[in-house]
Amino acid sequence: MEKSKYNDVSIIGIPFDGNSSFVRGTALAPPRIRQAFHSPSTNLFSENLTDLGSIHSLSDLGDLSFSEEEDAFSLIENTVHAALKQDSRLLCLGGDHSITYPILKAYATAFAQLTVVQLDAHPDLYDEFDGNRFSHACPFTRIMEENLAQHLIQIGIRSMNAHQKEQAERLKVETIDMRAWLKKPSIKVKGPIYLSLDMDVLDPAYAPGVSHPEGGGMITREVIEIIQNLPGPLVGADLVEYNPNHDPTGITDVAAAKLMKEILARLLES
Repeated sequence: MEKSKYNDVSIIGIPFDGNSSFVRGTALAPPRIRQAFHSPSTNLFSENLTDLGSIHSLSDLGDLSFSEEEDAFSLIENTVHAALKQDSRLLCLGGDHSITYPILKAYATAFAQLTVVQLDAHPDLYDEFDGNRFSHACPFTRIMEENLAQHLIQIGIRSMNAHQKEQAERLKVETIDMRAWLKKPSIKVKGPIYLSLDMDVLDPAYAPGVSHPEGGGMITREVIEIIQNLPGPLVGADLVEYNPNHDPTGITDVAAAKLMKEILARLLES
């Protein structure tokens, strides 16, 4: 695997849910994920035995602070852009899925041939949703319309409708829905990879703490195996749509922290 020129890995919390539909609460996720990540009930080793607690090139930049006076998307884009200029690859903790659009606006300035792998129950390909073109139901339409990625692969989809199917065809999106995923297709990627992981790709039995649960999803092991076996250098990722208000028992905390460990290990080895 070709090594990236980016030497450091940084974590940034993006507690933004201003483009959520139905319910809010995903802005509460970053500190909950960190709490589970650092919990003494486990350790900071990934499955490939990377000790995430002793890596000097791994840092946590804390959470962004949003105000009514500043445009949220501009703040996200500028923060990510600044980190990339410092040769740091990023794991961004959301937040709703709309944050992926400004993140990738910054990434597109650094990576001309980027493939986005989206793990999600929902395509998020509406042209607009409830009158909002920047809803968390729309980010991948904006991303592909603006050529922020050369290729988008969606895995785990199980809520496609006719409009989003038309959008996928128009935007040349590769969709591997859950029915197709059960046949164990290979993921074919060229160039650097950005991973966008929506927690609702997991079946609600494994991640009940999401705003839009959709039955028939993946088990945690499947998602881990995708992360560990992505066929190319991983240059960035986001982990989004965890809603702590819907997870009183902390099951989704544990799942998110586990996935965070494996994403960080892949970023560090790429």
